[in-house]
Amino acid sequence: MDADVILFLALLAFAISIAGGTAFVIFWPLTLVHIRDRHPQIKTQLGPGAFLRPAALLWLLRGGYRATPDSNLSALATPARISVLVILAGLALGGVLWVIGKALG
Repeated sequence: MDADVILFLALLAFAISIAGGTAFVIFWPLTLVHIRDRHPQIKTQLGPGAFLRPAALLWLLRGGYRATPDSNLSALATPARISVLVILAGLALGGVLWVIGKALG
């Protein structure tokens, strides 16, 4: 496979990561507002400034929202969780492909 094709695929993986970031900035704030309005115990657990707080993001990645029997919370948090996974996968794949493309090129 040509190095240019691999670098193009790396660029595509980074673009997918950006798309995940777009979904994240839509669904995560909506999730946090829902938590603020209806689940004060979770709000206390996540702490202030939960948008980029590592503990809150780990709670999201672990699926901590599933312990709460609120289908609306799951409907907002699940896309946020998927978007974080897409961001991480896109960055990892893009990085690996970029290194391979540079090694071949």
